[in-house]
Amino acid sequence: MLVLSRHRDESIIINDNIVVTIVDIRGDKVRLGINAPQDIPVHRQEVFDAIQRENRRASQIQPSETRGLDDVVND
Repeated sequence: MLVLSRHRDESIIINDNIVVTIVDIRGDKVRLGINAPQDIPVHRQEVFDAIQRENRRASQIQPSETRGLDDVVND
């Protein structure tokens, strides 16, 4: 892991197209501004983990568990 020190209003650049800026520092919290292309998803760690869990769960659904979904989609 690369660890950098930055002050408020300073930035780091990742791969020429992602800019992470320190927006505010209050006590033990740092607010970041992230400017990235729309095709690059940016999530907080806990949201990313939840998405991964849900994707794994969805990939394990058996065909028998999807009966009746056509009725919902086609209404």
